[in-house]
Formats: sequence, C-alpha cells, structure tokens
Amino acid sequence: MAGKLFANLKRGQSTIGPRKWVSMLLLSLCAFTVGCSTHADRARMIRTSFYSGNIPAALTETDLEKHAKGHDANVIKLDRAMVELTSGRPAEAEKLLRDVRDRFDQLEGKSVTDKAKSLLTDDRQLNYAGEEYERILIRVMLAVSNLMHDGGDVSAYGLQISSKQQQFLQMSKPNPAKPEEQVKDYTPLTKQLAIGSYLRAAVLESSPLDYDDVTRCRVQVANWQPNFRDAKIDLARAESGQHSPPDHGVVYVLAMVGEGPYKEERAEMATTVSLLVADRILSAIGKYDLPPNIAPVKVPIVVRPPQLVDVIDVSTTGRSLGNTATIMNVSELAVEQNKLEMNDIIARAVVRRIVKKGAVYAAKDGLNVESSPELNLLLTLAGIAWEATERADTRCWSVLPDRIQVLRVELPVGQQELVLTPKMMSGRPGQPVRIQANVENGRSTFVLANFPKDRVVGEVQLKTYR
Repeated sequence: MAGKLFANLKRGQSTIGPRKWVSMLLLSLCAFTVGCSTHADRARMIRTSFYSGNIPAALTETDLEKHAKGHDANVIKLDRAMVELTSGRPAEAEKLLRDVRDRFDQLEGKSVTDKAKSLLTDDRQLNYAGEEYERILIRVMLAVSNLMHDGGDVSAYGLQISSKQQQFLQMSKPNPAKPEEQVKDYTPLTKQLAIGSYLRAAVLESSPLDYDDVTRCRVQVANWQPNFRDAKIDLARAESGQHSPPDHGVVYVLAMVGEGPYKEERAEMATTVSLLVADRILSAIGKYDLPPNIAPVKVPIVVRPPQLVDVIDVSTTGRSLGNTATIMNVSELAVEQNKLEMNDIIARAVVRRIVKKGAVYAAKDGLNVESSPELNLLLTLAGIAWEATERADTRCWSVLPDRIQVLRVELPVGQQELVLTPKMMSGRPGQPVRIQANVENGRSTFVLANFPKDRVVGEVQLKTYR
C-alpha cells in the first residue's frame, strides 16, 4: 500500500497537497506498525491455553469464523486441528489438516519471483505457505488423526511423509528449464524421518498377509533412525512374522511430549552468504544496487522452549512396562530448518529495506525536495516510518509437541488398566492418568495422549483394530 502511495505522489496523482499527504502517510504507517503484532499475540494466547489444559479457551481462540481470515487463515486452521485432535475429535482434525495440506501444496508451486509483492511491506502480507517441517508434520498429524478414528489411510499418509521429503530434495537441485527460479539457495532437510514407516508397520502388523510390508517398514526405521531405541527389537520381531504371543495383544502408546517450537523476532546481521543471495534477488528484479553496509534486519528465529517432561512411564498393576522413546523430535527439526533457511530469510529482509529506501529516494526526486526542506524532512520521516513497519514473519504452527514418543507393549487378553505417568526432567514424577484398555488376541490397540507439562491435556484416546 505504501509503495502505491509513494508512486502516486511522484506521478502527481494525489488530490491533496504533498505536505498534508506525507503527514497522513506518517500517521497511517504508524497505525499499521502498532496493529501488526496480532498474530504473535494470538499465538501466545493459544499456546498458554492449550499447554495449560484450558481446551475450551483454546477452542475459542482458534474459532475459524472469528480468526481464520486473510493471510493467517492457514496457521489458525493448523492450531485448530491440534485442539480438535487433543479434544478427542480426530475426524475433524483430519479434515482441517487435509484442507491446509492442499492449500500449502498450491502455494508451494509459486516461484520466488512471485513474492515480489511483499518487497514493499514484508512476508506477513503473503498467504502463509508453511515451513518445510510444517508441511511434513501435516502428513504426520494426518496419519495420527486417521489412526485414532478410522485407520484406513494411515499407510497412505505414511508414504506421503517420505515422498514429501523426497520432493524437497528434488527442489534443491537446479532446474535448467527455469533459471529465473534459481534465485533462492534452497537447502532441504536431509535427515529421513522414520515416523511414517513406524506408523505404517504398527497398523499393518495385525495382519499376517502384510508382514513383508511390515518388515520393509521396520528396515526403513532402523536405517533412517538407527538411534531409535526399539528399532532392532521391532525389526527382529517383524522378521519372525509374529505379532504377539498366544492369548496376547499389543498396546501402542503414542505420546505427544513437551511444548513445541515457536518463532520470535530478532535482529540479525547480514552474513556474506545472505548478501550474495540478496544481490541475486536485486539483479533479478532490477533497478537496485547492494549498498556496502547493511544494518541488522528483523528475522524470525525458531525457539525451543525449556522442557519439563522427559518420557512417559507406562505401568500396570504396580509394575512398569517401560518408558516411551522418541520417534520424532519436532523442535529439533524446526530449529534445524530455520538455520538452513536463515541466509535466505536475511537476504529477503535486506532486499525489502533497499527497495523501500529506493522508493523514498524516487519520491524525493519526483517532488524536487531540494527547494523544500520541510517536505524533504517529511519524506525522510515517512521513509523511516515505512521501514519501521518491517517485522519478522513469526507465523507458525503454534501448538505442536516438542517430541512424538512411542512404546509398544504386549499384554494378556482382557481388560487392562494402564497408568501413564510423565517423568519430569527434574527426576520427579508428574501427575499419572489411568486408562482401561481392552486387549484383544492378536490385535493392536492404540493409545494417544498429550503431555506438554506434568499432566495430560485433553482426552486420552483409544482405538483397537480388529
């Protein structure tokens, strides 16, 4: 908007005097700056409500009719999906996640040069297309949501997790047919995630007809995540072709543990690599040169909050069956990707600063401010205010877990009382929760629980596959 106003003033299309016009611009820019922290504030409120267990408040704060509008619609839907899943409504969560997945896929296809419209404001004016880790996690949460209400698409979603990562790897390779899209130095996450294969194997192993597929999935888990505690045990069991001993069934505990990552705004100095990327972007859009000195720019940094919960102990009749083990470290993934992307993020912020300064200089030239010190000062102040509207894009999926952990236990057939107790980083136990699981012969029962802090949040969900 500000760019159009400067252009109109330069061309003499304003119906009011230039001094009054610039004064009005100053006021509007200041008002814009004051009103731009809404998403960060909303995300903070949602996190506080959700992680503390105030699900009704989290539902209100993610009300799609009130909040899912404009550029923030996708992130609000993601948070709403997590609230729905934790509330015991996995089908509703799956529907929301599918909607965002499809929307992200549409936005992902746009080239870097299509982002030029944000150069006069900042990235918050773009429809949010999700970070790489979020686009992968959508498929993870789709698999978990489907697992807890239907299970028919878990295998398909598991395959999507791996295929999406392979797509990102292909995106990093040069495309000779589209050199104009090679402005961004894209570095994908190269660590192959094992959670999709793990969930596929867990669903398939109840059927003796699928044990070849189960073994392949267990091999993938062992190869892709060799430090996963249960990888070798799971693979050996799959190769034996036995689901569980006679008159026994299996209970899988899926635990969402800890408070997930979020973004905060920080000022960062431009690096040599980021300046090279910025110079390439400026060359692509033309008209602008890279100055020798660049002041710090505002960028989003992914933060992993301090964690209280270590693992979840699963016990029955006074004896421990074991602790959950991490199959996916969400925060680690998010922080890693943010570091890989930081040079590009800084470069775009540098380019926006240069474009804004260029627009102000062009307006001064067009208005011949040398004859009017007052107008020159007003335009300088307007330019400063315009740059002040630049804020980091801190939009993100706000209520993810820090880690996804699993435990597989074999239990005798019948009604079994299980006690899930969070073990805190401090060594003390958290508040236990008791559930009743009906273990069926040769079948798998899945338990889903969320422990962001020292107690369960929302409903503990159970689903048995016959």
